[in-house]
Amino acid sequence: MTGTRKGEWCIAVEAFLWGFFPIITVLALNFIPALVALAWSSLFAGLFFGAVVAYRKLWHELKSALFWKYVFGVLFFNGILYYVFYFVGLEYTTPGNASIVALFEVFTAYLFFNVLRREHFSRAHTIGSILMLIGALTVVGRDLSGVNIGDILILGSTCVAPLGNLFSRKAREIASSETIMFVRSLAAALVIFVLAATLGEHASSSEIWQGLPFLLINGILLLGFSKFLWIEAIHRIPVTKANALNSVTPLLTLLLAWALLNQSPSIWQLTAVVPMIIGTLLLTDQLPFVSPRIR
Repeated sequence: MTGTRKGEWCIAVEAFLWGFFPIITVLALNFIPALVALAWSSLFAGLFFGAVVAYRKLWHELKSALFWKYVFGVLFFNGILYYVFYFVGLEYTTPGNASIVALFEVFTAYLFFNVLRREHFSRAHTIGSILMLIGALTVVGRDLSGVNIGDILILGSTCVAPLGNLFSRKAREIASSETIMFVRSLAAALVIFVLAATLGEHASSSEIWQGLPFLLINGILLLGFSKFLWIEAIHRIPVTKANALNSVTPLLTLLLAWALLNQSPSIWQLTAVVPMIIGTLLLTDQLPFVSPRIR
């Protein structure tokens, strides 16, 4: 199996798992405040990967000064900022909305990895970008009754993700994904525990015990294993392609929210999915585009 094919398979599995993330997070937030839930989830992910690093005897990878330079960027942009925006955002919006708005990362990643490097910006890519904007604004503005702060926070997470992914790719050239995830998750947990305490967010032992199944699933399987697959994928294929392949996630989340949370898809959500998927296909050259001839 080629490296590209391995990357595509990693994204396929990651996309399936990530479809559950907004659902499991919302279920956890029924018992525990957002920052506390994120801190515990990150801690469980860190402990899980710590055991993997110990088993595989990868401690020597921590000796590289260059690794620490890159992993700090991964920690700050992905481990802290991205998930703080996402977890807090889910306190104010639905899993379906969150998953659709998160698809806007296809656009921000394209701007960061392609446009800022001054690569050719074709007419198809221009139209794809406009469609992505229309889709995101459809959810954020939906019935024009006011902007939802949760949707804005999720939108903010898509703006910091490309920077974290850049540092993840660089760190992966030096160390294994397990070591990156171990440092990122454990350090993020410590920072977010302090942030939660500073802001007065706390949870009792009984609340944590009630939410423990969801925290374990989020930590080990979703924030842990699925993000391990993500790092392995973007190590083998372009980030923009990985984001595009990941664009099936909102449909899965909408179905899961309908089945598990009794939240049927709204007309605004279904309307937003269409231009965002078409925009994704145009941005990644998966949809043929023929410019009209001038006669």
